[in-house]
Amino acid sequence: MKLEIAVVGAEGAGIAAAEGADRVELCTSLEIGGITPTQGLMDAACDAVGDRLEIHALIRCRPGNFTYTPSELDTMVREARHLVAQGASGIVLGALTNSGHVDAETTRRMAEAAKEANPLTELTFHRAIDQTPDALAAIDTLLELGFDRVLSSGHAATAGQGMGTLQRMSGRAAGGLEIMAGGGLTLEDIPFMRHCGVDAVHLSAKRIVSTLRQGTISLGSADGGDPTAYMATDRAIVTAARAACR
Repeated sequence: MKLEIAVVGAEGAGIAAAEGADRVELCTSLEIGGITPTQGLMDAACDAVGDRLEIHALIRCRPGNFTYTPSELDTMVREARHLVAQGASGIVLGALTNSGHVDAETTRRMAEAAKEANPLTELTFHRAIDQTPDALAAIDTLLELGFDRVLSSGHAATAGQGMGTLQRMSGRAAGGLEIMAGGGLTLEDIPFMRHCGVDAVHLSAKRIVSTLRQGTISLGSADGGDPTAYMATDRAIVTAARAACR
């Protein structure tokens, strides 16, 4: 199985490349589900990995739901175009209608923008599929739209709990669409994913870094958490995940 690591910095991308990952999903703000990386981050990540792995950029202009206004869609179309032009091998995207089904028109607009920048751009539909009413019907739509893969936890809180649905999704895709398991995925889950027929696994391989000192105040929303904490890629987890995939 292939291994994809979600990273939020050039250093994390470099770690993933050094430890044998097949690709990274580049984003920012993983703690809120991930949003689009900056162009500066894209440049730095490309320099960090060279040609050792693929960088797939998340296209998501804000946290929250996946139903977008025309202005938000315009922003994401521009982001897709620019990030692919900078060197992204693929983009990770998704949009839903008010009823929760795949928004084919909005999704197509973003995909076409990326393909205009580079016809070889790969398309991954992200975990918005886990908020659709019918994952198997969504697979049919993605096949029609020409997607390469879909990231899913199998309509469950974690991929480990959604293995049955992931297996059915794999059967529905019938090789026409890669199924990538992700969302709360643990190292212990990875060997079982192969038996579900999934093609790849996705995890953040993160650790929490803190520089908290007495008297530190929060510069954002006061949620009672550590105001200095941030996520970083853990080399040991990437190494273990690569071994588990093999």
